Amino acid sequence: MDDADPLQIRPMTLADCDRVSEIRVLGWQFAYRGLMPQPFLDALSPTADAERRRARFAQGDDSVVNLVASLGGEVVGWAAHGPYRDGEVRTEDAELYAIYLDPRHLSTGVGRALVQESLRQCAGRGHDRVYLWVVRGNARARRFYERAGFRADGTEEPYEVEGVAVPEVRYVKELRG
Repeated sequence: MDDADPLQIRPMTLADCDRVSEIRVLGWQFAYRGLMPQPFLDALSPTADAERRRARFAQGDDSVVNLVASLGGEVVGWAAHGPYRDGEVRTEDAELYAIYLDPRHLSTGVGRALVQESLRQCAGRGHDRVYLWVVRGNARARRFYERAGFRADGTEEPYEVEGVAVPEVRYVKELRG
């Protein structure tokens, strides 16, 4: 990152939905290549994702916090966190639902800044721990989360994409104690 162009982490706005959806789709296509069927990844649509994102944004569920990272006014990353979901039940713990970067901004500190701000906000809301789910075969993401202080807790969940098993591993980070 360039000191003349400081990174800003801020709440996502409705105007960010198109760019966030573009980043999310690029992120999936980059991170899950070889882990999910390529035709599925190729068919992901930033336009359709943005329509869903705008509809959810309009509903105004303030329990989910969406953050964007911007450099020089361009959104280059997105993270979302909120209450941990145990099935359909929300618990007292927090969950990092998603973090995606424009692949051109990997290994630049943007992801670390988004995670740190998410953790700070979760602690500020009184959560004792934060969970996240990561595709078991996504070694790059797993290393990233481990460097951020998360650890796999032994819980796995089946996940399937077009008939292909893509199991997820749960990670946890204690915020207190």
